[in-house]
Amino acid sequence: MNLATLLRRSALASGSLGAVALGDRTLHTFAQLERRVAALAGQLTRRFGLVPGDCIALAMRNCPQYVEAMFAAWHAGLTAVPINAKLHPREFEYILSHSGAKLCLVTPDLAEPLSALAVAGLRLIDVESAEYEALMAGDAAPIAEIDANDVAWLFFTSGTTGQPKGAMITHRNLLIMTASYFPDVDTIAAGDCILHAAPISHGSGQYMLPQIAAAAMQVIPASGGFDPGEVLDLAGVHTGMTMFAAPTMVKRLIEHPRAATADTRGLKTIVYGGGPMYVADCKRAMAVLGPKFAQIYGQGESPMTITALSKARHVDVHHPDYEARLASVGMPHTVVEVRVVDADDRTLPFGEIGEVLVRGDTVMRGYWRNPDATATTLRGGWLHTGDVGAMNADGFLTLKDRSKDLVISGGSNIYPREVEEVLLLHPGVAEVAVVGAPHPEWGEEVVAFVVARAGESPAVEALDQLCLDHIARFKRPKRYRFVAALPKNNYGKVLKTALRADLAAEAGS
Repeated sequence: MNLATLLRRSALASGSLGAVALGDRTLHTFAQLERRVAALAGQLTRRFGLVPGDCIALAMRNCPQYVEAMFAAWHAGLTAVPINAKLHPREFEYILSHSGAKLCLVTPDLAEPLSALAVAGLRLIDVESAEYEALMAGDAAPIAEIDANDVAWLFFTSGTTGQPKGAMITHRNLLIMTASYFPDVDTIAAGDCILHAAPISHGSGQYMLPQIAAAAMQVIPASGGFDPGEVLDLAGVHTGMTMFAAPTMVKRLIEHPRAATADTRGLKTIVYGGGPMYVADCKRAMAVLGPKFAQIYGQGESPMTITALSKARHVDVHHPDYEARLASVGMPHTVVEVRVVDADDRTLPFGEIGEVLVRGDTVMRGYWRNPDATATTLRGGWLHTGDVGAMNADGFLTLKDRSKDLVISGGSNIYPREVEEVLLLHPGVAEVAVVGAPHPEWGEEVVAFVVARAGESPAVEALDQLCLDHIARFKRPKRYRFVAALPKNNYGKVLKTALRADLAAEAGS
């Protein structure tokens, strides 16, 4: 089944409902969007000579054209390659060359820098140009017949440990992801909407699918990105509004001066993921915005579908394990199996810490043109996530850290998130990141990078005492570095590799 049938179905059943909006202005109904998609799909094949299986790159900031470009690619049987709009030109060049994309749709801000890249045979089209709009005047094409295991979305990883790898996400993967949204994450009614304040090239764009399937509108902020004040304004305009957000975005939203007083009745759900939401931050977010939060844990290799913590469990304060559940990433999605294993891939007893493995119809087909990485990551038929966690007897998974972020000091494993949770209990601490630094005697020592709240100066002695009151002495940071801000990528994830590099440079100087 082709993903484009989701749009066709909603266009037939709910054609007059709004499908795409820019800020508070509706641009297209579902019937209009489906016509534009079918016409664009026809031009991609007839005018540009693309054939099913070819890659079409989308180097675009969030914009209304993103929605129709994605569905047009699938309608024509092509593989969409959405690329983070904030990458360096060299990263663009690698992804465009490695994917073999023959056509790249761009927003005006990227047209000039990408035109200078040395990518053979690549044609660029500005989606805000008259040339692009003229493509909508062509004849509609029928939805391409595809195999469910054909690649729909080539999702390139961040490449923090080397060159980015292209996870081959199939039509089947994304259809199963779409179906699992409804029992595991949230309900959607026709006429609801999703606000794409996070990049459509990643999780927010993947959540376009269940929203389209339910005839909900895609809302693009006029800013094209995340602005807390704009989100609050749009929550007063639209109804049934969902948004996907990284925890750092949630934190910025609830700290906005108008967050506590704005009319947010139109904001139905914030699905957060992509990094840890500390318990204290989660409680504060619910205190400010109400019971609107759901959490998902997924990876590019199993998009948005490993575990979920529902809105109901976020507010089940009378459950005896409430705190532990809030600190977890929830239970496995209904469409996957999740195990925690030792170094030999043997399932560990409840409560023991090991690597998280996933199996199910949402797991990628493999890595694009990289059989060795595919064999390693999917060995034994399970996706090896590289994440470290523990499963309790009730089936709730608690992540400790990425395996590469584990600190081993004196032969003992120290999980940075546990230390970070404790340090965030100090009222003067705004953000914290814990990493390991080489130590001649212990192997590694724990170093905490701390961002203080405005006007605060947390004392090292007070931070030490917090740790001694809550965790084992050996887990306590041996050093504290007070910094103005933590380095983050475009999605709000803290770049611990950069922090470790700073420490290494410091040690070598």
